[in-house]
Amino acid sequence: MAKLEGAVVVVTGAARGIGRAIAEELGQGKAKLVVNYAHSKGAAEDLVAKLLLEGSPEAVAIQADVSDPAQAARLIEETIKHFGRIDALVNNAGINIDRSMKKLTVEDWNTVIQTDLNSYFYTVKAAQTYFMSQGSGSIINISSFVGQMGNFGQANYAAAKAGIIGFTKVAALELARYNVTINAICPGFIETDMYTGIPDNVKETILKRIPLGRVGSPQEVARGVRYLIEDGGYITGQTLNINGGIYM
Repeated sequence: MAKLEGAVVVVTGAARGIGRAIAEELGQGKAKLVVNYAHSKGAAEDLVAKLLLEGSPEAVAIQADVSDPAQAARLIEETIKHFGRIDALVNNAGINIDRSMKKLTVEDWNTVIQTDLNSYFYTVKAAQTYFMSQGSGSIINISSFVGQMGNFGQANYAAAKAGIIGFTKVAALELARYNVTINAICPGFIETDMYTGIPDNVKETILKRIPLGRVGSPQEVARGVRYLIEDGGYITGQTLNINGGIYM
């Protein structure tokens, strides 16, 4: 897609954190935004108002828990009903339940896999027919460096994020003939609510592991998403690492 202005973009898990920054960045490029949320209605509606104020020609908040296949499909259907098309899908919804495998329950495993991996399949499955009929589109799946190198106490999260990378490659192969590009972004440690809640002594240890010596901002990830949508017409099946060098 060479033009972001007027494009219809769905961002899952957009009410806060990286998803919110992505929606704001794309809104500044005058995209039409679907702000998806599962529970944070107030934050999603506040974001819609901000997007409209700052440049997006149109933005709507749509509630859907994308870890449920029926709700994920409804999100796409409501997007088509409202806008008539979908030009880009940014899969960002995710949770974490961090425990060592000794303490990790089957429920903990399934909950994270369902939200962080299966939801990506559900939304792409629902949207692919529209992308195929249009003969164009961009899908960006937010993964994590943890899916590439692992991290203590995050077996479920790492498995889901690694699975996203494999899924992205297969989907890219299958949809390339329809001029649909699909890529993954693997952020490193990013300054979100999840990171700010980490104890200071742990943060010090984390910073020592990052060659650039700092954590990233949500806006840096958002600019990566915008680049892939606007200028990534010849990029597909790839992983963009925005991680300060923590994984090379």
